[in-house]
Amino acid sequence: MTPTNSAGVAASTLTSLAGSSSASSAASTEKQSSLGKDDFLKLLVTQLNNQSPLDPQDNSEFVAQLAQFSSVESLQNLNSSVNGIATSYKSAQALQASSLVGRSVIAQTDSALVDSSKSFNGALALPVASNDVSVGVYNSAGSLIKKIELGSQNAGNVDFIWDGTDEQGNKVEPGLHTFKAIGMIDGAPLALSTYLPATVNSVTLGQDGSEMQLNLAGLGSVTLSQVQMIGQ
Repeated sequence: MTPTNSAGVAASTLTSLAGSSSASSAASTEKQSSLGKDDFLKLLVTQLNNQSPLDPQDNSEFVAQLAQFSSVESLQNLNSSVNGIATSYKSAQALQASSLVGRSVIAQTDSALVDSSKSFNGALALPVASNDVSVGVYNSAGSLIKKIELGSQNAGNVDFIWDGTDEQGNKVEPGLHTFKAIGMIDGAPLALSTYLPATVNSVTLGQDGSEMQLNLAGLGSVTLSQVQMIGQ
């Protein structure tokens, strides 16, 4: 008598099927290391065709196998969906990146390349109202050359303008300058974030889910989320 398993499937049938599956896998240069949903369904149908009429498969066991098949298919579909989303995201990111190169932006940074022949515009972020807000302008040597007094300000973005001169009213040399904003909050000084103009020199696409980096001319890089405004 041909030996069968608990579901009534001939052992020789399962052995033949498993051998066929292994041979097929090897012939396809090992495209997958485990049974896919088609293989699983083929096994299930073969099991039903070969079960003993006198000892049919238990309903609960059959339902459990169907649930397992559904789980396998759902996981494969989910994996395909995730891969599709990732591909679309990378394509959109690349398109967005190409459109940013050469454009001016207002980014969260404390440094900027200044053309002192014209006025310089920047902004700071004030989390709460302050009765004393100021911006210190420092040259490339780290020396304070101008303090811009902004007085009392409400919470929110606060714009400021620098005319490109030092405390004596002399035009400063163009180039890299640093801006440090301070707000007095409850009698204590609080360093504030500044948003300054810059030009996007190049873009580094994010890898493994990381955020895209904008490489600013002469200033280093910032993330896209640090950009407040994109200009022409």
